[in-house]
Amino acid sequence: QVQLQESGPGLVKPSQTLSLTCTVSGGSITTNYYVWNWIRQPPGKDLEWMGGIAYSGTTYYGPSLKSRTSISRDTSKNQFTLQLTSVTPEDTAVYYCARSYTIGTQYDYRGQGTQVTVSS
Repeated sequence: QVQLQESGPGLVKPSQTLSLTCTVSGGSITTNYYVWNWIRQPPGKDLEWMGGIAYSGTTYYGPSLKSRTSISRDTSKNQFTLQLTSVTPEDTAVYYCARSYTIGTQYDYRGQGTQVTVSS
């Protein structure tokens, strides 16, 4: 069974960079044809797909956050990471990592989520 676990700081100051890591167990992030995604849910709002990194290393980004988002991976650690620059309080959300079979398909495994608050 594939498991995903998010980790990172729970509090980030405005204008700083939010960095989260997703550690995957029970499956390799290089296995065809999976995509490893970052999604978030601000309070009172719907889930928002931020972007993902495919088994090949190709990255994809959602249009609204593309200019501030970077996703990378460390295959030796079976981890992938999210960086969101210039955060504001509007970036406060529960952040999830999740797996999908190709881009845009349903998630079959998702982490439990981690709360990130942007506040001074």
